[in-house]
Amino acid sequence: MKNLLPKETWALIQQQPDALFVDVRMEIESLYVGRPPGVHTIAWYEYPDLHPDPAGFVAAVEREAGDKARTVILICRSGKRTVDAGRALEAAGFTDVVNVIHGFEGELDDHFHRSTLNGWRFDGLPWEQM
Repeated sequence: MKNLLPKETWALIQQQPDALFVDVRMEIESLYVGRPPGVHTIAWYEYPDLHPDPAGFVAAVEREAGDKARTVILICRSGKRTVDAGRALEAAGFTDVVNVIHGFEGELDDHFHRSTLNGWRFDGLPWEQM
């Protein structure tokens, strides 16, 4: 799995517009907090269980990707869920998986706020909100 910073990921998306960009957060989370435009929501886990279903996730990504050699870019809130999701994809035979370091909102600052230190939104990259 490649680990790229948000700006590096944006450059990759511009170079490879056929890459599958997947937001692994719950859809409601990405709608209310924001998400990159054009991202496909395939949740790593769902409410109320909040337990990952690796097999279900892999199957959904495989349906969307159509080919395990297709570049799959994963983003979440802070870059943590995507690590486990990426490992599941690689274990299932995906060969080009990218994790967005710091995710959409980034790490918590000293006041427990996100988007103040790093992340997709902090870097000023395109995003949309419900």
